[in-house]
Amino acid sequence: PVRVLDGFGALIPPPATAEGAPQSEFAKLKPQLKHPPGYYRSNTGQRALNIVNADTELAPIGGLPSGMAQAAYGGETRTDLKPWLLGGALLLLFLDVIAIMLLQSNWRPGWSRGAAAKSAAAVVVVLAGAIVLSMMVAGSAFAQSTSDTPNATASASDSNSPPAKPKIDPRVALAATSKVTFGYVLTGDPGLDATSKAGLEGLVKVLTARTAIEPGPPFGVSIENDEISFFPILYWPVSDQTKELSDSARAKVDAYMKRGGMLIFDTRDFGQGMPLGFAQQSGQDQSPLQRLLTKLDIPRLEPVPEGHVLTKSFYLISTFPGRWDGGELWVEATEPQDAAGGRKARRADGVSSILITANDFASAWALDADNRPMFPVVPGGERQREWAFRTGVNIAMYALTGNYKADQVHVPSLLQRLGQ
Repeated sequence: PVRVLDGFGALIPPPATAEGAPQSEFAKLKPQLKHPPGYYRSNTGQRALNIVNADTELAPIGGLPSGMAQAAYGGETRTDLKPWLLGGALLLLFLDVIAIMLLQSNWRPGWSRGAAAKSAAAVVVVLAGAIVLSMMVAGSAFAQSTSDTPNATASASDSNSPPAKPKIDPRVALAATSKVTFGYVLTGDPGLDATSKAGLEGLVKVLTARTAIEPGPPFGVSIENDEISFFPILYWPVSDQTKELSDSARAKVDAYMKRGGMLIFDTRDFGQGMPLGFAQQSGQDQSPLQRLLTKLDIPRLEPVPEGHVLTKSFYLISTFPGRWDGGELWVEATEPQDAAGGRKARRADGVSSILITANDFASAWALDADNRPMFPVVPGGERQREWAFRTGVNIAMYALTGNYKADQVHVPSLLQRLGQ
């Protein structure tokens, strides 16, 4: 064994108890103490010993020991007492008013029947009005508590009809522009969208703790229906279900890139063949990223070159890992045009309008409510996660400050930090 999995899903050096196995028996080998799951090296290369395989069945635990009971994780749902408390408070207020009326009327046992009847009628009327009004307050509170909250995304329109022009909700616009706000593109896959949200939330926590940037909560946006000009950065995960954009969405994305926005396309598939596939193909041979970028005005791209602003916008870094490490990060070419006279780069203030990676940034950035990582990162473990966060910080600083760190005034400080 070369590297084995620990209890947290990270690859570590093999322990002293790990042993090799005959190559002829490796296909039938099952993980155990002396053969832990991980990578095993032979004369012909490396092979992986996985914990599960195609024949593994994951079933619920059966036959609980005595004295143990099975219960749902969430427990009972809570009951909202606010409407009833508001109604009860209003009822008590009217009862207090009735008591004051009785005291001010100099009530005494010797009242005449007519006066007592009139007072009783007045009390009944006031009490009935109090009860009705209390019920109205409670009903209004129930309706308010169950009403839908504003959402940044609109419902998808009929695929056969042309997309409607985005309607800007003033509340969404205010929330997205009151602070620096990052957006992520909704893909329709709940799990993938949740990972994008958690990833940007984790990056926001790190930016707030380490830099002067204090972003607001990230927004999920529908690229077809929502306004995207509010967000300086849009994180766009690419999945197998990715389809071509409509003409209106394509025009919106082109305008977004040309007016200073940055799109981060993440194919999340490093190590699974050719993830980016820039060569133009057609039909079913196109990669998901190709289908997405079809007919978009994409400038000439290149891997991040040495000395690029992204390598020094906040941290000094030379690689850009995410959950995976090894995939290139592509940016707009720094040269004005290629040797064949291709399209010129259109970088605004030195900032690339498009970044493309296959390293799955969001999964590496994702933190739960207790700031614990949600996904393992391989092969570098938590040290790799730290570099992934530094990559995210550099991207955010690069998008928001432009080519500021490319100025020569920073050269002495950078050389000192490099120890040269």
